Amino acid sequence: MKGIVFTELSEMIEEQFGDDMMDTIIEASQLPSGGSYTAVGTYDHTEILQLVTALSAETNLAVPKLVFSFGEHLYKYFYSHYPAFFNESTNAYDFLASVENHIHVEVRKLYPDAELPSFDCRRIDPDQFEMIYRSSRPFEDVAEGLITASCRHYHESILIQRENIQDENGPGVRFLLTKQ
Repeated sequence: MKGIVFTELSEMIEEQFGDDMMDTIIEASQLPSGGSYTAVGTYDHTEILQLVTALSAETNLAVPKLVFSFGEHLYKYFYSHYPAFFNESTNAYDFLASVENHIHVEVRKLYPDAELPSFDCRRIDPDQFEMIYRSSRPFEDVAEGLITASCRHYHESILIQRENIQDENGPGVRFLLTKQ
């Protein structure tokens, strides 16, 4: 996993829990990398899971809640660093539909070895939108945080329902978004 994800997790932890918390959870996690991350490095995604588990133990907040919050944090990071992606869309559904075939294409140009999740999107009707998330990593809570932040960014009240699925393409998570 690209180091930028790790450095942004560190940023979120320092913002929300103070400067010392990252050191505390790195020490508790006994990470193969030693917890020293650079934005351009590549690290095992299991280290994020270890860090968030240690953060959960320190804060008494559930791991899924922390990972969801990280997704919201990543959205703010992406928006501040890549505003053009967001300004091309006028609503959350159009933006979310652009992730797989536009944004991920650009990410792969910058990071050819990046292992990105996939999003299969379709409009069910003007008010409903479906996203099927698939990844070899268990970060559906990050995806839901990103989706939620997107809806907030476009000032849309959208109900997000989530269910695990298994179909001919393997396991995934179905997000059904409904405008309120």
